[in-house]
Amino acid sequence: MKNVIIIGCVFLLIGCKTKTVNGKQIGKSVEPTEMNTADEAQKNKAYELGKRVLMTCNDIKFKPFTQSEATDKVIAKSTPENIKKICVKYSLKYGLFKDLEFVEMVPNKTDNTNVFRFKALFEYAKANKEMRVTMNSENKASAISTKDWKDEFE
Repeated sequence: MKNVIIIGCVFLLIGCKTKTVNGKQIGKSVEPTEMNTADEAQKNKAYELGKRVLMTCNDIKFKPFTQSEATDKVIAKSTPENIKKICVKYSLKYGLFKDLEFVEMVPNKTDNTNVFRFKALFEYAKANKEMRVTMNSENKASAISTKDWKDEFE
């Protein structure tokens, strides 16, 4: 009986271990029901910022990010020209943008950020895109990107 308990504890420790993805220490995925109020507030901000980018594809009006919303790097890359390039491609391929559906928060232990993964919903059912918004410890977006959807974080 003692050995069974020890083996169970070892498996538990292995299951909770962080993993390395692209050289970064990634913690265990956090489901919506496991989030604390600070994580929930950060998730809501990530949702609004990500949605603002993709809504530009529908109405061609992008409201630039402010210093309190995003880092200088994100602000510099979020030019109307860059967003328009993405939107033209997405509008033709996926139709109108509808909404973002929250999937998970993945803590990055290397740089103390949280990666919020959203499934991007578009008019055409074949659309299979993901919106990732990385929020730093100052509650600013430090990265915003779209990727092809994969069920597991990579």
